[in-house]
Amino acid sequence: MEKVDVCVVGAGHAGCEAALACARLGLETVIFTVSVDSIALMPCNPNIGGSSKGHLVRELDALGGEMGKNIDKTFIQSKMLNVSKGPAVHSLRAQADKADYSRAMRKVLEGQEHLTIKQAEVCELLWEETGEENRTVLEEGISGTEVSKAGTSGTETLKAEKTENAVQSAENEIIKKDGCRKKKITGVKTFTGTVYECKAVVLCTGTYLGARCLCGEAITYTGPNGLQAATHLTQSLKEMGIELRRFKTGTPARMDGRTIDYKKMEEQFGDKRVVPFSFSTDPDSVQKEQVSCWLTYTNEATHEIIRNNLDRSPIYAGIIEGTGPRYCPSIEDKVVKFADKDRHQVFIEPEGLHTNEMYVGGMSSSLPEDVQLAMYRTVPGLEHCRIVRNAYAIEYDCINARQLNSTLEFKDIRGLFSGGQFNGSSGYEEAACQGLVAGVNAAMSILGRKPLVIGRSEGYIGVLIDDLVTKDNREPYRMMTSRAEYRLLLRQDNADLRLRRKGYEAGLISEEEYQELLEKEKLIQEEMIRLKNTFVGAKSEIQAFLEAHNSSLLKTAASLAELICRPELSYEIIGEIDKDRNYLPASVTEQVEIEIKYEGYIERQKRQVEQHQKMERKLIPEDMDYDQIPSLRLEARQKLNTYRPVSIGQASRISGVSPADISVLLVYLEHYRN
Repeated sequence: MEKVDVCVVGAGHAGCEAALACARLGLETVIFTVSVDSIALMPCNPNIGGSSKGHLVRELDALGGEMGKNIDKTFIQSKMLNVSKGPAVHSLRAQADKADYSRAMRKVLEGQEHLTIKQAEVCELLWEETGEENRTVLEEGISGTEVSKAGTSGTETLKAEKTENAVQSAENEIIKKDGCRKKKITGVKTFTGTVYECKAVVLCTGTYLGARCLCGEAITYTGPNGLQAATHLTQSLKEMGIELRRFKTGTPARMDGRTIDYKKMEEQFGDKRVVPFSFSTDPDSVQKEQVSCWLTYTNEATHEIIRNNLDRSPIYAGIIEGTGPRYCPSIEDKVVKFADKDRHQVFIEPEGLHTNEMYVGGMSSSLPEDVQLAMYRTVPGLEHCRIVRNAYAIEYDCINARQLNSTLEFKDIRGLFSGGQFNGSSGYEEAACQGLVAGVNAAMSILGRKPLVIGRSEGYIGVLIDDLVTKDNREPYRMMTSRAEYRLLLRQDNADLRLRRKGYEAGLISEEEYQELLEKEKLIQEEMIRLKNTFVGAKSEIQAFLEAHNSSLLKTAASLAELICRPELSYEIIGEIDKDRNYLPASVTEQVEIEIKYEGYIERQKRQVEQHQKMERKLIPEDMDYDQIPSLRLEARQKLNTYRPVSIGQASRISGVSPADISVLLVYLEHYRN
């Protein structure tokens, strides 16, 4: 038997962030993996970031996570997406060298104090009823009284019955106050029989739990990339009363790059000036030669082969039990559901610098191998391709995340936290963010400190977690910019200004990094004030400048800030007439320009956030009995009893709870408090 503070089950992107967070907060942590070679594995797409996902990685970095730093060290191409649109949807995406990414993250884990890596399969969670402690105390306190009362009866049975009734009555009072009887985690047990006693467990099993991979009629009971699946923990979770679901995802084939004709494809380049993911990465350190990616398209011949073989697809043959991701469909789903489309994009992306393998993005599939080869060879540039790894679908066990609080702790199991794809989400980035939040909160619960909870108005991470725990997600959840109501405030460029302070308060951001943040805030404010108070008149020099930039001439004096607000002008351009300007870092001037250009929109959204936060501050008692509120509709009572929201704001986002129900709840709460 071994004793530690925290056990992290799984060493994917969620597990790595969870374990690092706990260890960096000084807790003795062990991270379990079925294979140390699978640490931070990228079994599907070889990239980090993308639309909305880039926001998540930057927020993770602002809080003290590792993913942003790691991709900055191992990327082979980087690009800022959506630059033709507004700053709210700009999002960074980088191609990774998959082997280097995994190797670099493993090195970080191996070098982290208080963290132990253990190759072992966790097969059982150890726990106890928290009510047992109360029950023992109650029995000791009550039994003496009951024995004296029962002594004249001469029957031990009567004494036992009375004791049990008294205990149950007192216990009911405790349960009523606590909301419900809860379990408490005490440790884990591995397949080899070793027991690890601990104070908290973080489940980050990814797609390994009960996994099976499907390629046509061929089924292998393995995790991704043929690695060992975790087959024993599911039963233990069921015995604890945890509700499990069966989800599926998929991945495309990998091709031998030497058999691809790139001349028939459109070359895709990285940005000339690379923007790092991590706020602590020196931008000059990531300027390097980048590799190309390639774009091609499916065609009618591709679609015809797929349609003719749908009966051999496990998805359409009824073999697959799990629900797949709506926003990352297989090529079979695309052809069936978007029958009006005569072509679909296919991205050919390198898996790394030291391999010929190329990832065929956009064509994940579970069709048989012979159909896959025929299908891929209809795509321009892939006519003579050779498959190195077949495409496959993977099914796995995960939970219904409504069982979790916003801290990612199970509502009914003290000390048990959960993060990543096990929570019913998809994507490396979503997983890593949940891992960090779960890990930090596992540590906070042990240290007796305030938990880390990020609101919807504070970050994409807040939107992600809130959606997971308040909505009945029947398919793998993927983050998208459209899910964030306040996306003009939640930009990827200001993630440090929004969340760095929270990371510092949690203990994952250093004093030096925090002071840099304060200095950045100061420089932004000072420069904005200067620009608003620096005026230029209608003299010939200014008019000539405006005319040269196709901007309307001045009739009266205007501030430099007012000029920046013009679409055709920018902070950089007005430098020609800004004689008092001092040098400022690009990260500062970027914020200055955005804050000035979009000030009206930003202020309007801030007012919306204020209204939103009023609802979030209206807390609901844990022991609220919604069945005692007759004016609530039946569906609302059922949903509220199931989800147990912590605030009126959270209650309002539960499907099936109407605005009228919220009004009733507000009135009831007012009476309840009085």
